[in-house]
Amino acid sequence: MATTLADDKVVRLVAGGRRSPLWWAAVALPSAVAVVYTVATRRLTGDLHYVLAALRTGGKAGYSPSEVFTHRPFFYRWFIALLDDLTSFFGGSTAVREALMGAAGVLLAAAAGHALFLALQRRVTGREAALTAGATGLALALAPRNDFLQPEWTAVVLAVFGVAAALGPERPWRAALLACLPLGLAVMMKYSTAATAAIGILLVYVVDRGRAVRTALIAVPASAALFGLSALGGSHELQWTHDMPLINQSALSRTGIHPHFILTRSYEFLADRAIATPVLLLAPGALLLVLSRVQGRLRRAEILLVALLIGSAALAVVVVQGNWFLYHAAQMPVLAAALWGLAVSGSRRKVPWLFAAVSLAYGVLPVLYAQAPTADQRPYVIWAFGLLALLAALVDAVLERRPRSDGVAPAVLVALSGLACLAATIWPGSPHLVFDGKVTETSSQYLAGMRATQKEADRVRAEMPANAPVLYLAFGDTTYYVDHAAQCRYPISTFLQRTRYLPDVADLKSFKENADCVDHHPAPYAVLERPWFRPGKVDPELWRRIKAVYDCPKTTASPGPRIVLCVRR
Repeated sequence: MATTLADDKVVRLVAGGRRSPLWWAAVALPSAVAVVYTVATRRLTGDLHYVLAALRTGGKAGYSPSEVFTHRPFFYRWFIALLDDLTSFFGGSTAVREALMGAAGVLLAAAAGHALFLALQRRVTGREAALTAGATGLALALAPRNDFLQPEWTAVVLAVFGVAAALGPERPWRAALLACLPLGLAVMMKYSTAATAAIGILLVYVVDRGRAVRTALIAVPASAALFGLSALGGSHELQWTHDMPLINQSALSRTGIHPHFILTRSYEFLADRAIATPVLLLAPGALLLVLSRVQGRLRRAEILLVALLIGSAALAVVVVQGNWFLYHAAQMPVLAAALWGLAVSGSRRKVPWLFAAVSLAYGVLPVLYAQAPTADQRPYVIWAFGLLALLAALVDAVLERRPRSDGVAPAVLVALSGLACLAATIWPGSPHLVFDGKVTETSSQYLAGMRATQKEADRVRAEMPANAPVLYLAFGDTTYYVDHAAQCRYPISTFLQRTRYLPDVADLKSFKENADCVDHHPAPYAVLERPWFRPGKVDPELWRRIKAVYDCPKTTASPGPRIVLCVRR
């Protein structure tokens, strides 16, 4: 790889002693500032609140992470539970504990980036290894709130460890054995994340075909063994693995495959994802720069084919789940960042200044786009920004053929442009949610909404005795802030709530177990979140059972309170 992406002059320049010993500080210090700011201000997203709420309230009821339902697989539940235990050891307010959990996640991202750097040092120039691994680690550490610590994000971290393990050790079979555990755990994060593990193996294939084959041969049975271990560790794991996909009304297993819809929605989704994480806009241009340096048509065709396979696998994770949530594509910006690092660091003669300038400008693009009139927020506008980055890369690829060398020092400025682009996700005005090209919520608006939810939860909690058990007919954010013990292994009534969309969910065994929480040793109180649970819309027999056990206040004003406290009759 080093022979095709960098010439001997660059190798000597990077390995030699002509660079300043402090050159790295110009990138490392701003990166550290961005990471610290992110840890202090990012907070956790509602999906993490859901998982934490289930684990905490279920734990207070005596259920371990192995036995409590969180809509997430066994190994992911334990991963989040261990992180939560670390924060509880230090204590503090909700904001402090979330910051501590964020710091732990950032340390994992940094460790993954460092492991990748050590592995790449043996195969590419020092500059390529540093910028590729550094961009990968920063993309993970500065991931938007929607991505951070989600199963998809965690699977990417594990896949990075897997790639580093597969490429690092000298003995191929030993490397494959080391890689099988992180890659197998990547699959276990959500099962759909098997595509992320496959992407890791494809990346290894680009560098070393033999190692990729060995890794795949061991990782596949290792993943099956880990799933078997989870089935033994949790009494309900097989049942939940069967039932969880059936409560998703948008899954392909329910909707069927409609190519026109998939193509149209993919076009819109990729635009949404790109404006939320603009490094994705740079991916086509970065691939062009890399391919322009690869020697041989067959090798270029091979790398292009692998890139298309990787892109298809990354999108498949989103399509199969059918919800088109932005965090389902958490692997995309990390892949784009790694490709960007390889592209800008592999220049043999001339630094890609135009591409770097576009990278720098895209550091403020999400904030400016979010402030634009709604009528101007369209998917084709976002795709136009991607085309601009591709044209900039094309110009740089042509100019690179001229016999001029910019040296190593200007690469620091290029690296800073990448940092600016990766940091675009962390500002208060950056998009939190985007749909069909339109920014529906910014980061600051999300945080304001969370504060409002916490205020409502505080009001409800004040109406109950301390430590009183609760039946939660409410979503994760409310449960997270109320934080009273649940009284069964289904702390959040997800199976019950889904009958408002899918009546046949009532036939599932998990629904029946969840419904038994209502009238078998019922809790003295129930917290009802009306917009989420929708009384009268859920299964009629279920709502009859709830009314028979609990007296819920009737809404006299419009709009009434979102969250109400019901008392056992």
